[in-house]
Amino acid sequence: MPRTRRLPAFVAIGGAVSIGAMTAIQARINGVLGVRLGDGIVAGLVSFASGLLLLVVLVGVLPSGRAGMARLWRGIRSRTIPVWMLLGGACGALTVTTQGLTGAVLGVSLFTVGVVAGQTLHGLVLDRIGFGPAGVVAVTMGRVAGGALALLAVGISLGGDVLASAPLWMLLLPFAAGVGIAWQQAANGRLAQRVESPMIATTTSFIAGTIVLAIGTGASVAVNGPPNPLPDEPWMYLGGLLGVAYIFLGARLVAQTGVLLLGLGSVLGQLVTAVIIDALWPAEAGPALWQTIAMVAVAVMSVLVAVIRPRRR
Repeated sequence: MPRTRRLPAFVAIGGAVSIGAMTAIQARINGVLGVRLGDGIVAGLVSFASGLLLLVVLVGVLPSGRAGMARLWRGIRSRTIPVWMLLGGACGALTVTTQGLTGAVLGVSLFTVGVVAGQTLHGLVLDRIGFGPAGVVAVTMGRVAGGALALLAVGISLGGDVLASAPLWMLLLPFAAGVGIAWQQAANGRLAQRVESPMIATTTSFIAGTIVLAIGTGASVAVNGPPNPLPDEPWMYLGGLLGVAYIFLGARLVAQTGVLLLGLGSVLGQLVTAVIIDALWPAEAGPALWQTIAMVAVAVMSVLVAVIRPRRR
């Protein structure tokens, strides 16, 4: 299998930060879409289905996409690609559903710090057991300290009246989504290595997520009735495009960064973008200005501490 050309460290970290920025923007878009439709699960299906449609077109048009899909099919038939590598999109379905259910109420900042907690803790575990494509990544003091600082940012965000402004289940769902994101990045990275194509790994993720969300939508409509009509504003359908971009980037970068470092870089991008979005477009609940500033500062420190390696004497 040909080796993927290794990117410079600053490029890989910059890509991780951009993943976080796109995730934060997607959270607000899907949150507003969920409110307009009156159903966060349906909003997640709309987001995933639009992204899947784009990927199907790209795979069909690009020769590399068709070749990658052929390798995927051969791997499935010969059972050299295990089923768990195909299920990363199930965790993506949880993420977009959580965005639709909580994003517009909690605000992007508060949603993001819940994701940070789950993503950081699970990223450490997955790196230690070697689940990601980078193999076993040593749990160094820098990585542990970076994870601890990321969790400190979460603690800062929950100060003041935040816990009284939102129900507990809304705060727990983003944590579960963060756990899922770390697992999704690891699974997609392994699949991208196996089929030699991040695009095919992304497409597989979207197929699995769309199936899960279609089932969830059927159950939601059966219980709660049909959703509201689809909104007319085109920007509300950009969540799928953003999902395609950041899942593709994650599958490409995780083999170089490891799951935890990719997560910490995306945390920085998420928090900085979340602060900007919430300042321009406040939500019903969310941290105060001093909390958001402190969160970003601590998140920056967490990435720097995890990335910088001390010189050997």
